[in-house]
Amino acid sequence: MTRSRSVDPDHSNHTDEARCIGLIGGMSWPSTLTYYREINERVGRILGGSHSARLVICSDDYAEIERMQLHDEWEAAGSRLAHSARRLEAAGADLVGIACNTMHRVAAEVREATGLPLVDLVESAADAALAREVKSAVVLGTRFTAAMPSYAQALRSRGIISQPVPTDVQVALDRMIYDELCLGRVTEESRRLLKEIISSAVAAGADGVLLACTELGLLVSESDLDEAVLVDTAEVHIDALVSASLGRRSVAG
Repeated sequence: MTRSRSVDPDHSNHTDEARCIGLIGGMSWPSTLTYYREINERVGRILGGSHSARLVICSDDYAEIERMQLHDEWEAAGSRLAHSARRLEAAGADLVGIACNTMHRVAAEVREATGLPLVDLVESAADAALAREVKSAVVLGTRFTAAMPSYAQALRSRGIISQPVPTDVQVALDRMIYDELCLGRVTEESRRLLKEIISSAVAAGADGVLLACTELGLLVSESDLDEAVLVDTAEVHIDALVSASLGRRSVAG
């Protein structure tokens, strides 16, 4: 005997109006997994019942993306992500998101590749820092993210000071990101080290910490930090993507 599921008539047609999210992923796959799960969970909470997101993903081979990063082949990387954006547009996407902080270095190329709007992670993160009244922020991510002018510019335009990351700290962050987290490895040693890095940044004057690498959110969360504001850039980017998809409906984090 087949059991029937009751359907809430108020929710039955909501996703007909939703715009389809096109996600450029695979940078790395643990990051894309986080985006896929949490986008769907948020849509489910907002719309209720068995609703999930309208979503298409173009997941690249991270080994190729990583090679381009490490060899400063940013023109090739921009062309590759632009191609992914065009594939998403052909697949029916109505808007685009890049599931990676570092690859927002080529955000302009992605914007120019299609007529679709790009939901920008850097701008979303800076907006979240401003909304949470951050005055002085440290941006923790790869050395390529740290070198991007877009974060400092986005924060500065909102009146937020960007704190420098010491060289030895950046080396440690790169190791845990590239050698562990991007491979799906989460260790207690790196969890402890990241908490120490955050504590040192706060002691140096930061009242806000931006986790500017999706994978870093696998090590710490807002509940781990009470002395400063923790902005998980992936979390706020996911909120922005869901808001762009569903329009005026509020997003539950």
